Amino acid sequence: MKLIDLAALDHEERSTADIINSVCDELGFDYASYATLNPMKGDVQGYANYPDEWKIHYGSHGFHHFDPTIYQSVLSIAPVDWGRFNHDEKFNAVFRDANDFGITPRGLTVPVRGPYGECGLLNVTRDCSDAEWEKMKKHVMGDLQMAAVHAHDTVMQSGVLAKALYLPSLSTREKEILQWVAEGKSQQDIGDILSISHRTVEVHMRSGREKLGALTTAQAIGRAIGFGLIAPG
Repeated sequence: MKLIDLAALDHEERSTADIINSVCDELGFDYASYATLNPMKGDVQGYANYPDEWKIHYGSHGFHHFDPTIYQSVLSIAPVDWGRFNHDEKFNAVFRDANDFGITPRGLTVPVRGPYGECGLLNVTRDCSDAEWEKMKKHVMGDLQMAAVHAHDTVMQSGVLAKALYLPSLSTREKEILQWVAEGKSQQDIGDILSISHRTVEVHMRSGREKLGALTTAQAIGRAIGFGLIAPG
């Protein structure tokens, strides 16, 4: 199976639509889509070559709020066969309607972790028998994983996703405190250095974590450094 060299596409035409169509044409899928979750805003940015009628229906019904191809796949670091999803009410709501638009529940999602904490998801689907599907997966899995990485890199380099992942607006105090944490200072030390209470230090640290979409202070430090908001300790 030929590896799709997405990076070889002309820079000016290196659109997500080109990537999605190439994945289908070269690997034999009916439809493909790319989506990413913004870790700061919780937004979903995506592109797909699904029928326009389905895309309108999908958006108007708010399926992006509970689509299992997004919210179950984002928990995995390996490709996810849609057959493994829990067939709950959310699954049925999406795929029952998708079937009406000619979209099969036989598909794969390949997650890609990015440098800003975002998760890119390349989805592909094909209407075929179980036997054909199992055979196809074996032949295309490696190429599909490489295509997902190239797709994510291409979108990042194009600036589309970089603009969507806006630069968090931290206050001067929040950046100051995170900088001291990056340099190895404890909350006690920071409070003494800045002449503020330790409780105030914690409030600013928590606020900084929330703005950066981080679960831990260590994760917040990493993201703040990645965004150039603070310097490495």
